[in-house]
Amino acid sequence: MSTQTLLVEIGTEELPPKSLSKLASAFADSVQAGLDKAELSYTAVNWLASPRRLAVKVEALAPAQADKVVEKRGPSLKAAFDADGNATKAAEGWARGNGITVAQAERLETDKGAWLLHKAEVKGKEVDALIPDIVVDALGKLPIPKPMRWGSSDASFIRPVHTITLLYGDQLIDATILGIQSNRILQGHRFHGAATVTLEHVDDYEAVLEEQGFVIADFQRRKAMIKSQVEAVAAQEGGVADIDDALLDEVTGLVEWPVTLVGSFEDKFLEVPAEALIYTMKDNQKYFPVLTTEGELLNRFIFVSNIASKQPEAVIEGNEKVVRPRLADAEFFYKTDLKKSLESRLDSLSTVLFQKQLGTLKEKSERIASLSGAIAQQINADSSLATRAGLLSKTDLMSEMVMEFPDVQGVMGMYYARHDKEDEAVAIALNEQYMPRYAGDSLPTGDIGCAVAIADKLDTLVGIFGIGQSPKGDKDPFALRRAALGLLRIIVDKALPLDIIELAEIAKAQFGDKLTNDNVVNDVFEFVLGRFRAWYQDQGYSVDIIQAVLARKPSRPADFDARIKAVAAFRSLPQAAALAAANKRVGNILAKQEAPVAETIDVTLLIEEQEKALANSVAHQQQQLAPLFANNDYQTALQQLASLQPDVDAFFDSVMVMADDLPVRGNRLALLNQLRQMFLQVADISLLQS
Repeated sequence: MSTQTLLVEIGTEELPPKSLSKLASAFADSVQAGLDKAELSYTAVNWLASPRRLAVKVEALAPAQADKVVEKRGPSLKAAFDADGNATKAAEGWARGNGITVAQAERLETDKGAWLLHKAEVKGKEVDALIPDIVVDALGKLPIPKPMRWGSSDASFIRPVHTITLLYGDQLIDATILGIQSNRILQGHRFHGAATVTLEHVDDYEAVLEEQGFVIADFQRRKAMIKSQVEAVAAQEGGVADIDDALLDEVTGLVEWPVTLVGSFEDKFLEVPAEALIYTMKDNQKYFPVLTTEGELLNRFIFVSNIASKQPEAVIEGNEKVVRPRLADAEFFYKTDLKKSLESRLDSLSTVLFQKQLGTLKEKSERIASLSGAIAQQINADSSLATRAGLLSKTDLMSEMVMEFPDVQGVMGMYYARHDKEDEAVAIALNEQYMPRYAGDSLPTGDIGCAVAIADKLDTLVGIFGIGQSPKGDKDPFALRRAALGLLRIIVDKALPLDIIELAEIAKAQFGDKLTNDNVVNDVFEFVLGRFRAWYQDQGYSVDIIQAVLARKPSRPADFDARIKAVAAFRSLPQAAALAAANKRVGNILAKQEAPVAETIDVTLLIEEQEKALANSVAHQQQQLAPLFANNDYQTALQQLASLQPDVDAFFDSVMVMADDLPVRGNRLALLNQLRQMFLQVADISLLQS
């Protein structure tokens, strides 16, 4: 069969720019799923998107489903014929339903008997009969939180729809979707070129839109163009553009014909902390700030216009006029905030609830202060500085700047603390308390910052779990999963000697009688352990390695990490599989014992040479391993334990553990218990898969 490319395009009013790529990708995925379900062959499914269109192209799509033979089983021969060999009503009804006579039916022989059988040839449906339903189904599955209706139509979509194009090669597929009849008409740019263009063949889609309609339909190509243009303009200005992917995606979703320009603002605004200026340029104006190679903000901004103006200077001037009041606001808020110290804002925190049952932000700040001081002591940091940073940690939330620009919380606290002549470590900690803000974000650089960041996250975890509001499904309003992962990242990456259970107990005590969940410490600990599983899987560790360590429930994250790496190294050793199997066998034997197993071995009860050899090796290893375990050198410990493999194998090959002589049996069980306990000081390696 000759294949063609299929185009599906939905022409709309301007789509939400932040979710444009997500919508287009989801649309393509659903169309692809529909094609697979319909058993239509193709080579590739690609999506395209611009502010006023969602499009999917299916390469080398077969014109129809393949013909196939469907076997339809009828009644068993016993039920199909009576004693005289005449067809029963059941057989005749089945045959009639298949358009044949009973005599025309074939026989299906199975181990369970014989049955009537009809092999029906089913002719595959053609593309034009299948695609409309696939598209309708795909549109219905798009992640649209609030669909809208327009005009007098009952149809609803994320934005009003103006055109529907279903084209297979040069063939228009007839359909009515969302109340719109399919046609060859595509929307051009709002201000350039043709308002609408006619598409004769799918292969011309992008070229026709670009040449006649001034539209770059390929989202990824448009995104690359914008990035390249922004970088080039920044270089011309002697700087580097501050480009993050989320903003780049959003700007790509705003323009169909990108034209990149640069504007400027007064130098006086550079007296305001750069983060606030950058935030308002990016978030409010969708501009790309320009930095020096050293990271200092320049009084330049780059923006992407959707028109190629004959007077670009007028467009630049207009954008400069728009951004100036924003920057002036930031300047005003900053200067106003400097009139009050952070410490003077402490009392105002009493007017803001953190959570109804857990009290105000001031109470939270006091808890963070106390917990930060305790953590600082454990990591040999300055407890008084950590306490001070914890106490001031939320004060910048009451500043004018943060109230207007919430994303600069923390960073403004750092600037205000410096203005107040607070210790530099305290100032830095006020910014670092929220780190890491997202996956892959930077961690606190200093010990004081680490202490406050850990305290803040732990206070939230213990508080929310303490009132029974743990995350349910995908609902996590207090971002507890992110808090737990951030907690782990800081402790592990900084190799801090902190114990989650101990810290949770301290945090719990600070809430007084506010908490209602008596099991909160264990609940928080189990929740944190659960984050370990996902974290290490993302790093490429296999589930059985993670399970082996989780079975021991280490409560110190840095210790947990050391065990994971040790078990991963052990698993690569040639002795690992045999020792894992032996540990599993030992575990099963010990689990069946009703009476307690002795902790010591009686050497006078050792009979067989193989058990004597294993006992000697175990005793020798216990002495050798003690300092290794004391230093958490699990990797070396497991490497040494691997040397036990020959003695363990010989023991199980030659020694009957469950001997008739009860003292001898008990002594052998004690030996195996000592062997097992040495491995369990690292992990339960019996859970490792071969």
